[in-house]
Amino acid sequence: MTRRANGTETPHGPTDVAAPLPPSAAVRTPSPAAASSAMPHHANPPHPPAARSFLSRRRVVVVCAAAAAFALFLAAAPVAEDPSRQRAYLMGPFRGGSREETVVAGSLAGASSSPSPAEAPLSCLGETNLSGGIEPTPAPSMFLVPSPSPAENFDDGSMEEPERPEIKGNPPKDPAPFLQEQAPLWSTAADEELIYAKKEITNAPLTSDDPDLYAPLFRNVSIFKRSYELMEKLLKVFVYHDGAKPIFHSPELKGIYASEGWFMKLMEANQNFVVRDPNRAHLFYLPYSSRQLEHNLYVPGSNTIEPLSIFVKNYIDMISAKYPYWNRTKGADHFFVACHDWGPYTTKLHDELRKNTIKALCNADLSEGIFIRGKDVSLPETFLRAPRRPLRDIGGRPVAQRTILAFFAGQMHGRVRPVLLKYWGDKDADMRIYSRLPHRITRRRNYVQHMKSSKYCICPMGYEVNSPRIVEAIYYDCVPVIIADNFVLPFDDSLNWSAFSVVVLEKDVPKLKEILLAIPESRYITLQSNVKRVQRHFLWHPNPIKYDIFHMILHSVWFSRVNQMQIN
Repeated sequence: MTRRANGTETPHGPTDVAAPLPPSAAVRTPSPAAASSAMPHHANPPHPPAARSFLSRRRVVVVCAAAAAFALFLAAAPVAEDPSRQRAYLMGPFRGGSREETVVAGSLAGASSSPSPAEAPLSCLGETNLSGGIEPTPAPSMFLVPSPSPAENFDDGSMEEPERPEIKGNPPKDPAPFLQEQAPLWSTAADEELIYAKKEITNAPLTSDDPDLYAPLFRNVSIFKRSYELMEKLLKVFVYHDGAKPIFHSPELKGIYASEGWFMKLMEANQNFVVRDPNRAHLFYLPYSSRQLEHNLYVPGSNTIEPLSIFVKNYIDMISAKYPYWNRTKGADHFFVACHDWGPYTTKLHDELRKNTIKALCNADLSEGIFIRGKDVSLPETFLRAPRRPLRDIGGRPVAQRTILAFFAGQMHGRVRPVLLKYWGDKDADMRIYSRLPHRITRRRNYVQHMKSSKYCICPMGYEVNSPRIVEAIYYDCVPVIIADNFVLPFDDSLNWSAFSVVVLEKDVPKLKEILLAIPESRYITLQSNVKRVQRHFLWHPNPIKYDIFHMILHSVWFSRVNQMQIN
């Protein structure tokens, strides 16, 4: 959710080895009938030309571009590729045309594409070279859209983005839980290293008095420490170079989508984990932006995200046709990072992407049948106002100067916030709950100053379960009070959220003040002290440092992949 100074906002859109996961809220997977009535119906996948008249002009362009590129790919004969030669597949507008008139240009020479991966190494156990020594010709890319994301000013007093509808698309036909991974088509040295890591983590030595890790913050500090050490020692990531800006390789570093943008920027520039030889990789990163998908492909007023889903499906089809690595594990060793609300729903047209790939999502909702606890990663939603100074305004007032019991200000969308306002809006001096901060109040204390002066910061879900307020509260030394049933909290595989937050069930909103007042002062002081301690794990640094948010996200992905490995 995008927020300005008065607190208003606009919508946007692994299983532990040794320590069992804590019980979660009951998963509510809607029946097809219920889901159909709860969500808008969307158009079926693209039809032959006779049916295209029912689509909007812009959507026709997206579908036609995808169809033309796929047809060209089918017609292309496999040829040997010279690693020194790079190919470019460009999209450009018609002469004098607009963004809606974008077409595939299909140039076969010139700009940047990914280098051809080397053949699978001979030293790997039981390995089969599926490509037969011939590299498939990559499909002409439809992955360049000419319009960049607009520069947005999220500083205090800024204007909000136009409001967008809540769009989830049709629910998956078979929201089945993650199944045990099947054996890869061939083994690699990386697989053996992952199995070694799993054994080491399972038998992690007891950690005590580590000055860098405060044990109460973690579910199992010994397992986390050993897993992190092995990640630093072993982990290699291959980043696909395919795809063009702005949807690919174009990080957005400001605002509510900063998590996916900062991770993309730091991952692609990393020299410790990234390798050029994909045969050495334990993980494969798909560097596309869910925010740029929405900005460049969503047709305002269409009430459907199907063009986004088609685009993602075609991209994965191209990756799996061009390289053998997706097919080796059916995508289980691939991952993407998406903070837009629509990120999970854009996977629905590709079963392997939805079921097998490790999805790092801000919208980590168990009830939708897409996010899979124990495999997928809950991504912290971080709201950055100044990308050049990501640590600006960190910290808050000491406990003795926090005179407000609880604070919230924001728009009244979703199922929780109207209830919160109904029971607590302007009804209690201790409960500063607003839909918008009145001007008479902001003249004395703005939104950030309210958070810095409150004991508890209320973090209700919006249209989706995630909220940037959770990390904002941590930034400002305020104990987050999280109200979002079925939400898997960020870094749930490692962190013990009960040590530094309060989770309130949605049904208990009428008793919110009673719940907060029942917390002893000594317990609150412990919670607030732990918020300050855990803060380091949620901070972005232009040059990543140990245990910061970049490494925590990467560790969660690594930990998920390690846990998938089967030990015979």
